[in-house]
Amino acid sequence: MPHFIKREAFLFLYYNIIVYLHTILFKIVIYYKMIFNNQQLFKHILDKQKQLELVPSNIVIANWAKHLIEFLFPEQATKLFVSVEAMQVQFDGLAAELTAILNATTACYNCNNEAKVTAFFENVPALYALLNTDIQALLEGDPAALTEFEVIRTYPGFYAVSFYRIAHALLKLHIPLLPRILTEYAHSVTGIDIHPAAQIGEYLHIDHGTGIVIGETVVIGKHVKIYQGVTLGALSVEKQLAGTKRHPTVGNNVVIYSGATILGGQTIIGNNCIIGGNVWLTHSVADYTKVYHESGTKIISV
Repeated sequence: MPHFIKREAFLFLYYNIIVYLHTILFKIVIYYKMIFNNQQLFKHILDKQKQLELVPSNIVIANWAKHLIEFLFPEQATKLFVSVEAMQVQFDGLAAELTAILNATTACYNCNNEAKVTAFFENVPALYALLNTDIQALLEGDPAALTEFEVIRTYPGFYAVSFYRIAHALLKLHIPLLPRILTEYAHSVTGIDIHPAAQIGEYLHIDHGTGIVIGETVVIGKHVKIYQGVTLGALSVEKQLAGTKRHPTVGNNVVIYSGATILGGQTIIGNNCIIGGNVWLTHSVADYTKVYHESGTKIISV
Protein backbone atom coordinates (compact mmCIF):
# COMPACT_ATOMS: atom_id res chain seq x y z
CA MET A 1 0.00 0.00 0.00
CA PRO A 2 1.44 3.40 -0.95
CA HIS A 3 2.67 5.60 1.85
CA PHE A 4 0.27 8.45 1.04
CA ILE A 5 -2.73 6.08 1.44
CA LYS A 6 -1.45 4.95 4.83
CA ARG A 7 -0.99 8.59 5.78
CA GLU A 8 -4.53 9.52 4.65
CA ALA A 9 -5.99 6.57 6.61
CA PHE A 10 -4.03 7.59 9.69
CA LEU A 11 -5.15 11.21 9.43
CA PHE A 12 -8.78 10.11 8.93
CA LEU A 13 -8.59 7.87 12.00
CA TYR A 14 -6.82 10.61 13.99
CA TYR A 15 -9.47 13.15 13.00
CA ASN A 16 -12.31 10.85 14.06
CA ILE A 17 -10.64 10.10 17.38
CA ILE A 18 -10.21 13.83 18.05
CA VAL A 19 -13.88 14.52 17.15
CA TYR A 20 -15.00 11.64 19.36
CA LEU A 21 -12.89 12.89 22.29
CA HIS A 22 -14.17 16.44 21.82
CA THR A 23 -17.74 15.12 21.82
CA ILE A 24 -17.15 13.13 25.00
CA LEU A 25 -15.47 16.11 26.65
CA PHE A 26 -18.32 18.42 25.61
CA LYS A 27 -20.89 16.02 27.07
CA ILE A 28 -18.93 15.79 30.31
CA VAL A 29 -18.75 19.59 30.59
CA ILE A 30 -22.47 19.91 29.89
CA TYR A 31 -23.27 17.17 32.39
CA TYR A 32 -21.29 18.76 35.22
CA LYS A 33 -22.62 22.19 34.34
CA MET A 34 -26.15 20.79 34.53
CA ILE A 35 -25.37 19.18 37.89
CA PHE A 36 -24.01 22.50 39.15
CA ASN A 37 -27.07 24.37 37.90
CA ASN A 38 -29.37 21.71 39.33
CA GLN A 39 -27.63 21.95 42.68
CA GLN A 40 -28.20 25.70 42.69
CA LEU A 41 -31.85 25.14 41.74
CA PHE A 42 -32.30 22.43 44.36
CA LYS A 43 -30.70 24.62 47.03
CA HIS A 44 -33.03 27.50 46.12
CA ILE A 45 -36.10 25.25 46.33
CA LEU A 46 -34.87 23.72 49.60
CA ASP A 47 -34.36 27.18 51.12
CA LYS A 48 -37.92 28.11 50.12
CA GLN A 49 -39.18 24.82 51.52
CA LYS A 50 -37.64 25.60 54.90
CA GLN A 51 -39.60 28.87 54.97
CA LEU A 52 -42.82 27.28 53.73
CA GLU A 53 -46.01 27.57 55.76
CA LEU A 54 -47.52 24.12 56.03
CA VAL A 55 -51.08 23.44 54.91
CA PRO A 56 -52.80 20.15 54.03
CA SER A 57 -53.22 19.40 50.33
CA ASN A 58 -56.00 21.01 48.34
CA ILE A 59 -57.56 17.58 47.83
CA VAL A 60 -57.73 16.93 51.58
CA ILE A 61 -59.40 20.31 52.16
CA ALA A 62 -61.78 19.91 49.21
CA ASN A 63 -62.72 16.39 50.29
CA TRP A 64 -63.72 17.71 53.71
CA ALA A 65 -66.07 20.21 52.03
CA LYS A 66 -67.43 17.51 49.71
CA HIS A 67 -68.12 15.26 52.69
CA LEU A 68 -70.00 18.09 54.38
CA ILE A 69 -72.08 18.72 51.24
CA GLU A 70 -72.80 14.98 50.97
CA PHE A 71 -73.88 14.98 54.61
CA LEU A 72 -76.29 17.86 54.03
CA PHE A 73 -77.56 16.62 50.67
CA PRO A 74 -77.88 12.83 50.39
CA GLU A 75 -78.54 13.32 46.67
CA GLN A 76 -74.75 13.62 46.35
CA ALA A 77 -73.85 10.91 48.87
CA THR A 78 -72.66 7.41 48.03
CA LYS A 79 -73.78 6.03 51.41
CA LEU A 80 -76.99 6.80 53.29
CA PHE A 81 -77.47 6.97 57.06
CA VAL A 82 -79.66 4.52 58.96
CA SER A 83 -80.14 6.51 62.18
CA VAL A 84 -79.86 9.92 63.80
CA GLU A 85 -77.09 8.53 65.99
CA ALA A 86 -75.05 7.58 62.93
CA MET A 87 -75.55 11.07 61.55
CA GLN A 88 -74.29 12.59 64.80
CA VAL A 89 -71.17 10.45 64.63
CA GLN A 90 -70.53 11.63 61.07
CA PHE A 91 -71.23 15.25 62.00
CA ASP A 92 -68.75 15.07 64.89
CA GLY A 93 -66.26 13.43 62.55
CA LEU A 94 -66.53 16.33 60.11
CA ALA A 95 -65.83 18.74 62.97
CA ALA A 96 -62.81 16.70 64.03
CA GLU A 97 -61.60 16.59 60.42
CA LEU A 98 -61.78 20.38 60.11
CA THR A 99 -59.98 20.78 63.44
CA ALA A 100 -57.20 18.49 62.22
CA ILE A 101 -56.88 20.49 58.98
CA LEU A 102 -56.62 23.77 60.88
CA ASN A 103 -54.14 22.31 63.38
CA ALA A 104 -51.96 21.17 60.47
CA THR A 105 -52.00 24.65 58.89
CA THR A 106 -49.15 26.91 59.98
CA ALA A 107 -51.24 30.06 59.53
CA CYS A 108 -53.80 28.66 61.99
CA TYR A 109 -51.42 27.75 64.83
CA ASN A 110 -52.68 30.59 67.05
CA CYS A 111 -56.27 30.80 65.80
CA ASN A 112 -58.12 29.04 68.65
CA ASN A 113 -59.12 26.37 66.15
CA GLU A 114 -61.50 24.43 68.37
CA ALA A 115 -63.59 27.55 69.03
CA LYS A 116 -63.69 28.41 65.32
CA VAL A 117 -64.75 24.89 64.40
CA THR A 118 -67.48 24.97 67.04
CA ALA A 119 -68.72 28.31 65.69
CA PHE A 120 -68.71 27.01 62.11
CA PHE A 121 -70.72 23.89 62.91
CA GLU A 122 -73.19 25.83 65.03
CA ASN A 123 -73.89 27.79 61.84
CA VAL A 124 -74.42 24.69 59.66
CA PRO A 125 -78.25 24.77 60.00
CA ALA A 126 -78.27 28.34 58.68
CA LEU A 127 -75.85 27.31 55.91
CA TYR A 128 -78.16 24.44 54.98
CA ALA A 129 -81.17 26.76 54.85
CA LEU A 130 -79.27 29.23 52.65
CA LEU A 131 -78.21 26.52 50.21
CA ASN A 132 -81.80 25.33 49.97
CA THR A 133 -82.81 28.80 48.76
CA ASP A 134 -80.24 28.43 45.97
CA ILE A 135 -81.73 25.04 45.05
CA GLN A 136 -85.19 26.57 45.00
CA ALA A 137 -84.01 29.42 42.77
CA LEU A 138 -82.56 26.97 40.26
CA LEU A 139 -85.60 24.72 40.33
CA GLU A 140 -88.05 27.58 39.84
CA GLY A 141 -85.93 29.61 37.43
CA ASP A 142 -84.77 26.99 34.95
CA PRO A 143 -87.45 25.34 32.79
CA ALA A 144 -85.06 22.43 32.21
CA ALA A 145 -84.79 21.65 35.93
CA LEU A 146 -87.31 18.94 36.78
CA THR A 147 -86.46 17.95 40.37
CA GLU A 148 -84.38 19.01 43.35
CA PHE A 149 -82.42 15.79 42.93
CA GLU A 150 -81.40 16.85 39.43
CA VAL A 151 -80.32 20.32 40.61
CA ILE A 152 -78.29 18.99 43.54
CA ARG A 153 -76.66 16.12 41.67
CA THR A 154 -75.96 17.67 38.28
CA TYR A 155 -75.96 21.48 38.28
CA PRO A 156 -72.45 23.04 38.28
CA GLY A 157 -73.97 26.29 39.54
CA PHE A 158 -75.14 24.61 42.72
CA TYR A 159 -71.79 22.82 43.12
CA ALA A 160 -69.85 26.09 42.87
CA VAL A 161 -72.24 27.97 45.15
CA SER A 162 -72.07 25.18 47.74
CA PHE A 163 -68.30 25.52 47.95
CA TYR A 164 -68.60 29.30 47.99
CA ARG A 165 -71.13 29.28 50.87
CA ILE A 166 -68.86 27.02 52.95
CA ALA A 167 -65.77 29.08 52.09
CA HIS A 168 -67.53 32.35 52.93
CA ALA A 169 -68.62 30.98 56.32
CA LEU A 170 -65.00 30.02 57.07
CA LEU A 171 -63.75 33.43 55.92
CA LYS A 172 -66.15 35.20 58.27
CA LEU A 173 -64.46 33.31 61.10
CA HIS A 174 -61.09 34.71 59.92
CA ILE A 175 -59.80 31.30 58.91
CA PRO A 176 -56.94 31.84 56.43
CA LEU A 177 -56.13 30.00 53.18
CA LEU A 178 -58.90 27.39 53.31
CA PRO A 179 -61.65 29.62 51.87
CA ARG A 180 -59.65 30.47 48.75
CA ILE A 181 -58.51 26.87 48.32
CA LEU A 182 -62.13 25.72 48.39
CA THR A 183 -63.47 28.24 45.88
CA GLU A 184 -60.54 27.70 43.53
CA TYR A 185 -61.12 23.95 43.70
CA ALA A 186 -64.76 24.50 42.69
CA HIS A 187 -63.51 26.91 40.00
CA SER A 188 -61.26 24.19 38.57
CA VAL A 189 -64.18 21.74 38.48
CA THR A 190 -66.97 24.00 37.19
CA GLY A 191 -65.32 26.97 35.49
CA ILE A 192 -67.20 29.27 37.90
CA ASP A 193 -64.92 31.66 39.82
CA ILE A 194 -66.49 33.08 42.99
CA HIS A 195 -64.21 34.83 45.47
CA PRO A 196 -64.98 33.66 49.03
CA ALA A 197 -65.17 37.26 50.28
CA ALA A 198 -67.99 38.20 47.90
CA GLN A 199 -71.26 38.94 49.70
CA ILE A 200 -74.13 37.07 48.07
CA GLY A 201 -77.74 37.00 49.22
CA GLU A 202 -80.15 34.08 49.21
CA TYR A 203 -81.82 32.54 46.14
CA LEU A 204 -78.79 32.84 43.86
CA HIS A 205 -79.40 31.26 40.47
CA ILE A 206 -76.30 30.52 38.39
CA ASP A 207 -77.46 29.09 35.07
CA HIS A 208 -74.92 27.06 33.03
CA GLY A 209 -72.18 29.01 34.76
CA THR A 210 -69.05 28.42 32.70
CA GLY A 211 -66.82 31.50 32.69
CA ILE A 212 -68.59 33.43 35.44
CA VAL A 213 -66.27 35.62 37.54
CA ILE A 214 -67.47 37.19 40.80
CA GLY A 215 -64.79 39.36 42.40
CA GLU A 216 -63.71 39.83 45.99
CA THR A 217 -65.75 42.92 46.90
CA VAL A 218 -68.88 42.12 44.89
CA VAL A 219 -72.18 42.51 46.73
CA ILE A 220 -75.18 40.63 45.31
CA GLY A 221 -78.73 40.90 46.63
CA LYS A 222 -81.51 38.31 46.74
CA HIS A 223 -83.12 36.49 43.83
CA VAL A 224 -80.36 37.23 41.32
CA LYS A 225 -79.94 35.17 38.17
CA ILE A 226 -76.54 35.09 36.45
CA TYR A 227 -75.81 33.36 33.15
CA GLN A 228 -72.57 31.98 31.73
CA GLY A 229 -69.65 34.25 30.90
CA VAL A 230 -70.66 37.12 33.19
CA THR A 231 -67.88 39.12 34.84
CA LEU A 232 -68.47 41.18 37.96
CA GLY A 233 -65.01 42.67 38.12
CA ALA A 234 -62.77 45.62 38.88
CA LEU A 235 -61.96 48.56 36.63
CA SER A 236 -58.33 48.41 37.73
CA VAL A 237 -56.13 45.69 39.19
CA GLU A 238 -53.52 47.99 40.72
CA LYS A 239 -52.13 46.47 43.91
CA GLN A 240 -52.63 49.62 45.99
CA LEU A 241 -56.39 49.17 45.56
CA ALA A 242 -56.34 46.06 47.76
CA GLY A 243 -58.82 46.38 50.60
CA THR A 244 -61.02 48.86 48.75
CA LYS A 245 -64.42 48.35 47.11
CA ARG A 246 -63.31 47.46 43.59
CA HIS A 247 -66.24 45.39 42.31
CA PRO A 248 -69.89 46.20 41.57
CA THR A 249 -73.00 45.92 43.72
CA VAL A 250 -76.03 44.11 42.31
CA GLY A 251 -79.48 44.69 43.80
CA ASN A 252 -82.40 42.31 44.31
CA ASN A 253 -84.33 40.54 41.54
CA VAL A 254 -81.70 41.21 38.87
CA VAL A 255 -81.06 39.12 35.76
CA ILE A 256 -77.63 39.32 34.10
CA TYR A 257 -77.46 37.56 30.74
CA SER A 258 -74.49 35.75 29.21
CA GLY A 259 -71.29 37.59 28.39
CA ALA A 260 -72.16 40.77 30.29
CA THR A 261 -69.25 42.60 31.93
CA ILE A 262 -69.97 44.90 34.88
CA LEU A 263 -66.98 46.66 36.40
CA GLY A 264 -66.08 49.02 39.21
CA GLY A 265 -66.62 49.45 42.92
CA GLN A 266 -68.88 52.47 42.41
CA THR A 267 -71.10 50.66 39.92
CA ILE A 268 -74.50 49.79 41.38
CA ILE A 269 -77.14 47.79 39.53
CA GLY A 270 -80.50 48.72 40.97
CA ASN A 271 -83.29 46.36 41.98
CA ASN A 272 -85.36 44.58 39.32
CA CYS A 273 -82.94 45.34 36.48
CA ILE A 274 -82.22 43.26 33.40
CA ILE A 275 -78.69 43.41 31.99
CA GLY A 276 -78.59 42.01 28.46
CA GLY A 277 -76.01 39.73 26.91
CA ASN A 278 -72.57 41.13 26.00
CA VAL A 279 -73.23 44.45 27.74
CA TRP A 280 -70.14 46.37 28.93
CA LEU A 281 -71.15 48.46 31.94
CA THR A 282 -69.00 50.71 34.13
CA HIS A 283 -71.63 53.02 35.60
CA SER A 284 -74.67 52.61 37.84
CA VAL A 285 -78.20 52.02 36.60
CA ALA A 286 -81.42 52.81 38.46
CA ASP A 287 -84.10 50.37 39.62
CA TYR A 288 -86.26 48.79 36.91
CA THR A 289 -83.73 49.49 34.16
CA LYS A 290 -83.19 47.30 31.12
CA VAL A 291 -79.72 47.54 29.57
CA TYR A 292 -78.93 45.80 26.31
CA HIS A 293 -76.13 45.65 23.74
CA GLU A 294 -77.12 46.90 20.29
CA SER A 295 -75.38 44.64 17.85
CA GLY A 296 -74.28 45.74 14.40
CA THR A 297 -75.04 42.30 12.97
CA LYS A 298 -77.34 42.32 9.94
CA ILE A 299 -79.37 39.40 8.67
CA ILE A 300 -80.01 39.39 4.93
CA SER A 301 -82.32 36.96 3.21
CA VAL A 302 -80.91 35.21 0.13
